[in-house]
Amino acid sequence: MSDQSKDSQSGFDLQTKLLGGAVIGLGVGLIGLFYGLSSGDKSPFLGWLWGSSFWLSIAIGLLMLIMIFRIFNSHWTPIVRRQQEHGLAAFPWLGLCLLPLILVGWLGGEQAGILWTWINPDAQTIEARSITTVSEDVLHQKKAGYLNLGFFTIRLIIYFGIFCGLSYWLRKVSFNQDKDGDPMWSRLGVKISAAGIPAAALALTFGAFDLFMSLEYQWFSTMYGVWYFASGIRSALAVTIIVCFYLSSKNRALNGLYKQAHQYDLACLSLAFTVFWAYISFSQYFLIYSANIPEETFWYVIREINPNTGEQSGWFWVSMGLIFGHFFFPFLYLLFYQNKINGPRLVFIVSWILVFHLLDLYWNIIPGREISPGAYVGFEARPVLGSHLLWGIFSLVGIGCLCAWSVLKSFNSQLAEIIPIRDPRILDSIHHHE
Repeated sequence: MSDQSKDSQSGFDLQTKLLGGAVIGLGVGLIGLFYGLSSGDKSPFLGWLWGSSFWLSIAIGLLMLIMIFRIFNSHWTPIVRRQQEHGLAAFPWLGLCLLPLILVGWLGGEQAGILWTWINPDAQTIEARSITTVSEDVLHQKKAGYLNLGFFTIRLIIYFGIFCGLSYWLRKVSFNQDKDGDPMWSRLGVKISAAGIPAAALALTFGAFDLFMSLEYQWFSTMYGVWYFASGIRSALAVTIIVCFYLSSKNRALNGLYKQAHQYDLACLSLAFTVFWAYISFSQYFLIYSANIPEETFWYVIREINPNTGEQSGWFWVSMGLIFGHFFFPFLYLLFYQNKINGPRLVFIVSWILVFHLLDLYWNIIPGREISPGAYVGFEARPVLGSHLLWGIFSLVGIGCLCAWSVLKSFNSQLAEIIPIRDPRILDSIHHHE
């Protein structure tokens, strides 16, 4: 058997294993959702949303990077861009993975608002330290024109329509150019990206508002969408670096094509977006701290202290971990030139970034207020460790295997070459140097 046949067979074997992992992980996650519906336990739903948010952020980051590379006509990016284009194959599956959460809103009956409380007007909520219902909450009354299930569902369909549509056309123009080499495809790619960047920016911003920020619908931040954008770009760059490093290893497809210069530029982008993520995260905290409005500050309060005792909570240490682990350490590490050009060193730090990105999403999604009439402030803050973590791990693995299966299927589909061989900038990319 030839080496090419062996690689092909190995790829199909891995696809089968990934599909099996997806079935197991998603199967356990779905069992958790049914259990949560029957018991009124929100934990499996939070875990499912957390797992989905991680892979969705990577896919959105890849989409944005491809369009940014296109719009700037970057000479060095075609080799890297092709690997990212395969990652866009995951978008339809990510949309399907969010479908169970939406269906619960429509078919869940009394438990319709188990994840997003505002869906159920009779659900209990906190207003000025008193327990009330969603329908009686003034803040929800003012937002009811936006926060209602019908409009919410329509918006999500529009968001994924934008993501999937842009992914389809960006892949199409790139893969078709491999066949005929017509420069028209490059010009079309630029036009699609020019229109796609603002469309995708709006979709990811309002998607973050709807899926994550509305978990505590009384809280709001205009910077939340930019935070999700920065997080997505960081994670997408990390995945790109890992994939390209693997494919450029000995006897792999990109060996001799993906060079130190490409790696260095990706590392510089990682450093830039590390600073940008920190700037957005700090700015959001600083503005809310300065305004000192109770409807805003409670979101950070439950991530710092136990509101009933005033003592530091477990979330405080997660916050410190994000400050030092998700910013200071990667920032200082990536300042050094050798850490950018040394493959294993760079793979280490971007893997670190992915782990802390997962923790950042956990910190944003999981904490919340659980109604407790006997508590001093009327609620208890959700703890760091709980069943939501276990359910989340199963969902994370299941959705991750499904996404990896779709990407590997795209790699093995023979729709495109390993690099865009007829892209007008391909020689510039191959001969790129620092």
